[in-house]
Amino acid sequence: MSSRALVDEYLRRFGESVGVAIPPLDGDGYTQIRRGSAVVGINVLEGPGVLVFLSPMMPVPAHNREALYRFLLEKNFLATSDGAFAIDKDKDTIFLRALRGLEGLDYEEFTDLIDTVSRVADQFDDELRARFGA
Repeated sequence: MSSRALVDEYLRRFGESVGVAIPPLDGDGYTQIRRGSAVVGINVLEGPGVLVFLSPMMPVPAHNREALYRFLLEKNFLATSDGAFAIDKDKDTIFLRALRGLEGLDYEEFTDLIDTVSRVADQFDDELRARFGA
């Protein structure tokens, strides 16, 4: 089974378990789900053999950046579990992201990553906007 087919099967199973229809991966190997206030993009990058979870948090504000960066780094230390805050320089946007190699990926790891990224993103998206605005 290809990596994309495997992830599509995991998406179907996960959707059934939570009672939500999740679209399969599109032609680029991408889909997204909503959990709470968080939107989590799921992307299969077959070339490098990586599964990427990305949740946009907010644009990088023009002010108070040092405090923002310190906050993100401190949260990355333990509060984000398997996720980590990152900044996409081209979009100037803060994301919560998690990466996992596709080789040996099992369903429990897959669902754990969805749960972790969506929980942490849902926890911090409002707090980041309230503290640092955008």
